[in-house]
Amino acid sequence: MTEILGFNNLTKALSFNLYDFAVALNDEERASYIRYIDEKYSARQIESQLIRIAEIIDAEVLNVNSKDFDPYGASVVLLMSDLKGDQATQAATQFSSSKASNLMAQSTVSIHLDKSHICAHTYPDSLDPSGICSFRVDIDIATCGSISPLYALDFMFKAFETDVVCVDYVVRGFARNKRNEKVFMDHEMTSITKYVSPMILRDYDTFDKNSPEHHTFQTIFCRRELDESSYFRNPRTVPPDVAAEKMILIRKEMDSVARLIK
Repeated sequence: MTEILGFNNLTKALSFNLYDFAVALNDEERASYIRYIDEKYSARQIESQLIRIAEIIDAEVLNVNSKDFDPYGASVVLLMSDLKGDQATQAATQFSSSKASNLMAQSTVSIHLDKSHICAHTYPDSLDPSGICSFRVDIDIATCGSISPLYALDFMFKAFETDVVCVDYVVRGFARNKRNEKVFMDHEMTSITKYVSPMILRDYDTFDKNSPEHHTFQTIFCRRELDESSYFRNPRTVPPDVAAEKMILIRKEMDSVARLIK
């Protein structure tokens, strides 16, 4: 990594968009799926995951706002800094006394602050007439200073059930090196997959769409093998022909999402 003169002004933004699919064979299973999603991915549960992400990238949590929505869905915004010790305490105190501390996250609102932040929003859907339910989580991490969101990728793959994942990584702004020259990229970057462990990569087909000259990188992850039993609410009661038909639809849904992203 390039040695930076003074504070590192580069902004590193990581967007982790995951899609998870399931099958509901009737209205009761649709309702059961929504209850399951609401419980597993409530604002409180998402908040704990975001705090863990902040710990992994060695950031200091300054403030958290979270909200569950009616009838379903959740939103969490976490403000963080790479300041340590007394500096972090002072920054948190200043933030808490400001008007910004009264802002509440909404499902379509992005809060841009002077400090690094993480925000997450959930989007469940059970309206497909063929019974294919889907769940999307958008996690956006923006950092400045020495911390990097890339090191949280493995945790995010393990923390959430994922069939399709779209990861975007962008570096913007400039800092200065010891020779007082502008630095637009302070680390080598060829592919997002370089920051994902081989154990995770073996479960996915990956597709890169990178623009290194613009410091913009994207990778699509699409799960290779599907465990049939994990897609049904009551897998033992599903006739084999129905299960096979629904699994074909699941794969089509995955491919359509991945194709649209690509």
